[in-house]
Amino acid sequence: MVRFVSYGLGPIGLLIASVALTRHGYELVGAIDISPSIVGRDVGQVLGLNKLMGIKVESNAETVLKNVKPDVVFHATGSYLDKVYSQISLSIVHRADVISTCETLAYPYYRYPELAAKLDKEAKEHGVSVMGLGINPGFLMDLLPSLLTAPCVKISKIEVTRSLDASNRRKSFQKKIGLGLSQEEFKKRLLSGDITCHVGFSESILLMASIIGVKLQDVTETTEPLLAKKEISIGDVQIKESHVRGIVGQGVGYLDGLDFIRLKLIAAVGEQDYEEVKIYGEPNLTWRCNTGTPGDIATAAIVVNSVQRVAEAKPGLLTVKDILPIACPVVSVKL
Repeated sequence: MVRFVSYGLGPIGLLIASVALTRHGYELVGAIDISPSIVGRDVGQVLGLNKLMGIKVESNAETVLKNVKPDVVFHATGSYLDKVYSQISLSIVHRADVISTCETLAYPYYRYPELAAKLDKEAKEHGVSVMGLGINPGFLMDLLPSLLTAPCVKISKIEVTRSLDASNRRKSFQKKIGLGLSQEEFKKRLLSGDITCHVGFSESILLMASIIGVKLQDVTETTEPLLAKKEISIGDVQIKESHVRGIVGQGVGYLDGLDFIRLKLIAAVGEQDYEEVKIYGEPNLTWRCNTGTPGDIATAAIVVNSVQRVAEAKPGLLTVKDILPIACPVVSVKL
């Protein structure tokens, strides 16, 4: 039996809990969130189930973790480790493994080396494992291309592109990329941190490099708005001509003065959904998914699918390379 607590019940946190509850042997024993709209409500109602679960959403994480003593905490509250460190540390103190969707925790040694060292020490002291994981960072732009290099004799460059039609994404994602803003407002909010666009280019690059055994000299990130050529209506969002219809972001990892790893994310209204990995070397390889990967449900799935591997891993701070392989357990072939 895997007893889990859901820490953060936004769209992703809810999906993770819902996926976990479909698995045999998983029991939800606590739910933590600070939103006044759901605190005090039965988690069954919040999850949209046709039953009450007898567990209320609570805002006091210390009380929940102390009382229920979970095996694992599914953590989904923020993108930056310095903002959520105390939440993860508290879970560690109560001897729970932590699997978090915090993007910068996927490879925390780059932005937060001191916090990474503290988490590793705390986790080892309490005999638990901690990892940041999701679809991106965690799979599409780092683990997957790393695995695709296996049949190569040598590699000279790796390019990964992910393209998303933002009109099909949830409202919070559309807001995150500044949909509908003017160019000036976009740049202002991006600098202030009011919008984040994609978080994790450097983490994915350095995670990939660590998996394939390359030490890069430098990494860079850029984000630019894509502008509408005419007025566009997306639900209740009106995008004026020359206003932001999405973003294009890039991350580059340099080896011997040359760009060795190049990641590109396009998230904009009217774009095609697809992912593509190009490996230049011997031989040259191209992998492409023409449908795109539904990011939300895929993140929930990869988090839940990693539980057993994390539980079996040695205590400490982990990255996805420490728990391979992750796979979906096949219970039935009937869909």
